[in-house]
Order: sequence, then C-alpha cells, then structure tokens
Amino acid sequence: MADTNKQFDQVTAKCRKIFIDKMQDYGASWRIFRLHGISDQLYIKVKNIRQRQETGVSLVGDDIEDNLRAIINYGVMAIIQERKGYADAVDITNENAIKLYDQVLAEAKELMLRKNHDYGEAWREMSKEGIVDMIMAKIIRIKTILSHEGKTIASEGVEGNYFDIINYAIFDLIHYEN
Repeated sequence: MADTNKQFDQVTAKCRKIFIDKMQDYGASWRIFRLHGISDQLYIKVKNIRQRQETGVSLVGDDIEDNLRAIINYGVMAIIQERKGYADAVDITNENAIKLYDQVLAEAKELMLRKNHDYGEAWREMSKEGIVDMIMAKIIRIKTILSHEGKTIASEGVEGNYFDIINYAIFDLIHYEN
C-alpha cells in the first residue's frame, strides 16, 4: 500500500501541474460547464482511449496517458461543479480553484486508501483495457443519472461515480508508468 500512496502522489502531481498551467492560460473558464458538458468531455476522452487501445493508431496524436490525466482533471472539475453549481462567468480566482482542486484530490486519495484496504488492491490485477471500460461504465451511469435530474433509487449519485473515475484513471496511469 505504501507504493500505491507514493504512486498516487506522483500521478496526481503531474495532473495538478497541468491544471495549474491551464489555469494560467484560461483561468477558471471551466466554471461555466454544467455537469452534462463535463461528462461529455469525460466521454470524449475515454472514447479516444478505447479507440486507441483497439486500433493502436491516433491520426491526431492523442496520447492515452495525456487523456487519462485529462480525465482526472475533468473529474475533479466535475466534483467542484457538482458541489458549487456552474457559473455563467468565471467566479473564482485561480488560487481558490487550486485549493478546491487539492481538496477534491485529497478526498479521492482517502477514498482510494479505504477501498484499497477493503478490496486488497484488486486494480493491480486488472488490465488497462478493463480499467478504461470501468471508467466508460461510470460515465454512462453519470449520464443516465443526470438524465433523471440527478435522482437515484438504489445507487450512489454522480459524485461517487466521479470519484471512482478519478481513481480508476490514476490506477491506469500507474499501470502505464510501470
């Protein structure tokens, strides 16, 4: 489990740097996204990964690992949006956005540690393709829940699925980096 802690931190440090760099370029323009829009962005990224896994070819040069990092960052943004609601204009500073980002990643790590304890790090025995399929299933679940106006009967809501997407993407990146 100590390796997972360290690997989680290494993966998320790269994602955080990308988030900060993009905030310098664009500010918190992502605050205008509604959950449907962010979920569509997640869908596009995972669909690209699946296509690349199937064909081995990308005509525009999309990299699987870059897409996984984007999935992590969009997942964090989705949780922030789910909690704060979307805005019609940028309504937070870059510094505040980074604090919210760090808070969500800390929660994702805590969840990962609890689940790894209970599931015995089963993800280490999963294939890269299987993990991507789990991410796709979670996105489809989110889209279905959103089409029901966020109401569920017997399952967790969108936030739990976004957290799972973040952690599965981190696990897949750990696989790729090893």
